[in-house]
Amino acid sequence: MTNLRARILPVLTVILAILIVWHVFVVILNAPFVRDQAARAGETVSFAQVVEQTFNQERPVLPAPHQIIAELWDTTIDKPITSKRSLVYHAWVTLSATLAGFGMGTALGILLAIGIVHNRAMDKSLMPWVIASQTIPIIAVAPMIIVVLNAIGISGLMPKALISTYLSFFPVVVGMVKGLRSPDAILIDLMRTYYASKTQTFWKLRMPAAMPYLFTSLKVAIAISLVGAIVGELPTGAVAGLGARLLSGSYYGQTVQIWAALFMAAGLAAILVALIGVAHSAVLKRMGERA
Repeated sequence: MTNLRARILPVLTVILAILIVWHVFVVILNAPFVRDQAARAGETVSFAQVVEQTFNQERPVLPAPHQIIAELWDTTIDKPITSKRSLVYHAWVTLSATLAGFGMGTALGILLAIGIVHNRAMDKSLMPWVIASQTIPIIAVAPMIIVVLNAIGISGLMPKALISTYLSFFPVVVGMVKGLRSPDAILIDLMRTYYASKTQTFWKLRMPAAMPYLFTSLKVAIAISLVGAIVGELPTGAVAGLGARLLSGSYYGQTVQIWAALFMAAGLAAILVALIGVAHSAVLKRMGERA
């Protein structure tokens, strides 16, 4: 009980502090509009009236937490999941591209890492390019990828998945290279003493040693895949997906809609990372290790 309290209390304290600061800024940022409207009508408003109205504006600069909760409830519970006004529907569209990109990025990252570890030429020539690829802002790359793919007749899910792949393969490469090189030299020498082939050394020694590094990288990769899918929806003017909700909210000044989509994306990322964590624990338990 004491350990549980010690873990939960700091989290609750941080959440409470964030909510207090949030409410203060709701009043600060939304108050000018309230006062401007009152001045136009030739009225005066008290501080209490200002506070009350700042928490109930239709299009606030910063929505109050209860407005975001109400929007999330309306668009996830009250709306059918097949409705294009449902955040569940839009989250599924984004999730499809996220998982496709994550799968391709993971496969590409693992293959590149194996090549880099076992081939000195790839290590010297390819690894610098892998690192350099991540210095290019994704917001600049995404439109080019979409335009090129549209020119050859590829549209829909694939462009967004490729953008997710571009972002997600990098942490997998770095983590797997580190993991595959993590066994001590004495263990490598021991495998050679047993006349183990490179394939046997890989599966019996390098791959098990790389598992903790791989799953840590996958947690980063799945979250950044989601970011890539959302970014991929922005330049296309997509009509479905969390990115589309962000765009439509921006066009029509619906800040509550924007924040609700952001919270949905954050919740989706948390669920995906948690699932990777569960898989991590299961794999390490199967291997006889502790996660």
